[in-house]
Amino acid sequence: MKTIQGPAIFLAQFMGDTPPFNTLDGAAGWAAGLGFQGLQIPSWDARAIDLDKAAKSRAYCDDYRAKLEQHGLVPTELSTHLQGQLVAVHPAYDDLFDGFAPKGLRGKPKARTEWAVDQVKKCLTASKNLGLNAMATFSGALAWPYLYPWPQRPAGLVEQAFAELARRWKPILQHAEKCGVDCAFEIHPGEDLHDGVTFERFLEATGGHPRVQMLYDPSHFVLQQLDYLQYIDEYHDFIKVFHVKDAEFRPNGRSGVYGGYQPWADRPGRFRSLGDGQIDFTAIFTRLARYDYPGWAVLEWECAYKSGDVGAREGAEFIRRHIIPVAEKAFDDFAGSGVNQKMNKKVLGLA
Repeated sequence: MKTIQGPAIFLAQFMGDTPPFNTLDGAAGWAAGLGFQGLQIPSWDARAIDLDKAAKSRAYCDDYRAKLEQHGLVPTELSTHLQGQLVAVHPAYDDLFDGFAPKGLRGKPKARTEWAVDQVKKCLTASKNLGLNAMATFSGALAWPYLYPWPQRPAGLVEQAFAELARRWKPILQHAEKCGVDCAFEIHPGEDLHDGVTFERFLEATGGHPRVQMLYDPSHFVLQQLDYLQYIDEYHDFIKVFHVKDAEFRPNGRSGVYGGYQPWADRPGRFRSLGDGQIDFTAIFTRLARYDYPGWAVLEWECAYKSGDVGAREGAEFIRRHIIPVAEKAFDDFAGSGVNQKMNKKVLGLA
C-alpha cells in the first residue's frame, strides 16, 4: 500500500489582487505557513503561472519548482478547469462562459473553442516540463441542458453529444499521451462527465483512451445523492487526483436536490469547510489507501459560511489527521508460522 501525499491546496479560490495572493511567492509563503506541502495551480491565472513560458521552457519550469522549494512546497498538478470547460459549450451557455475566455474571443464560439484546446495542450506540455503526471480539468458539456428528460430527449441525442465531446478531446488526449500526462476529469454537475455512467460513456466514445482518468471530489456526489464510497470501489483505477472538499445535503419540504434556484447558503445541498459537512473522510482515506491511490490529497476550499483563511488553516490539519501512514507489515505477523506446504496439507487434511 501507498501513503497518500499531502496536505496540498488548490489556489484557484485564493489568488487575487491583494497580498499575499497577488503573487505566487506570496501565496506559497501563506500556504507553507499553514502547513501545506503542495500546491495545485490554476493555469489560467497569470499571477500563479505563466502558461506560455511553462509550455515552452524547461528552464522556466525548473526555476518555478525552485521557487516553491524555497517554501518547502512542490506543484501537485496544473489545472485547466476553465479552459477545459470551453472545449465544449452548449450555445445556451455561450454568454455565461464567454467570461472564461480572452475578451477578443467573446461572441466567437468557434475561435473560443480553438483557443481552449490550445490552452489545454499547452498545460499538458507544461505539466510534462514540471515533471507532473496528471492535469486536473473539466470535460465541458453539450448534453447538460437535457439532463432531465422532459420533454423526451430525441433518440440518439446523448450518443451524438458524447461522440462530439470525444471528437473534440481526442487530439488533446493524443497530445497527453505524447506528454505522458493523464487528463484527470473532475466528475462534476454541469459537466457531461458528472457521474460514473457518464464517465463510462465518454471513455467508450474515446475508444478507451488510456489518458482518460478522473479527479475524485466526494462533495459533488453528496449533492447528487450518489454513493461516494462505492464509487471508489468501482473506479479506483481511474482516480489520479483527489479534491478534499466537504458537503452536506439536508432536504426539506420546500427544496431538494435541484435547490430551487437558491443561493448556496440556502440550498439543501451545499459545500462546507472540511469537518463541517457530512462526508465520512475516514472511510474515504481508508479506501484510497487500500487501493494504492498514488497522488495527493488537495484541499479545495468552498463554503457558503466559513472564511477561506479559517477553512484553509483548519483544512491543512484536517487532511494531515486523515492521511493514513500505511502499514509495512500485517499486524498479526508476530503470530505467523511461516510458509510450509507440508504443514498446509496437514492442516487441510490433505497429507
